[in-house]
Amino acid sequence: MSTQGSGASTRRWRGVHKALADPLRIRLLEALWEMPQSARELADHVDLPADRLYYHLNQLERAGLIEIAEYRPLARGKVERVYTPAVTEPPSDAANPEEMAEFLGSMLDATRADINAAYRARQTGGRREIDLHRGALRLTDEALAELRGHIEQLATRFGDRDAPGVWTRVVIAVVDLQDRPTPDAPS
Repeated sequence: MSTQGSGASTRRWRGVHKALADPLRIRLLEALWEMPQSARELADHVDLPADRLYYHLNQLERAGLIEIAEYRPLARGKVERVYTPAVTEPPSDAANPEEMAEFLGSMLDATRADINAAYRARQTGGRREIDLHRGALRLTDEALAELRGHIEQLATRFGDRDAPGVWTRVVIAVVDLQDRPTPDAPS
């Protein structure tokens, strides 16, 4: 991977950090996780005029956190942008350690923002469930594949946008703490 590509990736993740540094942008992103919305609809959600949100929406869009889902027709031939969260893919296996660290840092920062927002909602009388589990499991290659399969099944089962329920952020990290034996290594 070239140094230039690496620098571009690092700048991109710094942009994500910068975009998530503003609590209003986090609130906007949270609202968009519920459903795609226009600036006018988001303004109702955050109790601010729509014209105060365009700068923040632009920052989220430039950071690659949101994208335009559609252009909705309005009266007199005007259109409004409808925003939705962007699908962010993790860096490829060819990514260098710095790129992966930037990506994971951004994911953890976003998760921290989710947790902080949930606790703030609890303080104002909201009901938010927060569970955290951190442990170590001993997994063979077969058990790891089975675990990944179960995670994928759960994500598919509960990831339906039209299903009833509240949006819940789920972050799962499966990280080997030791080197796995190569398939041709003696047992």
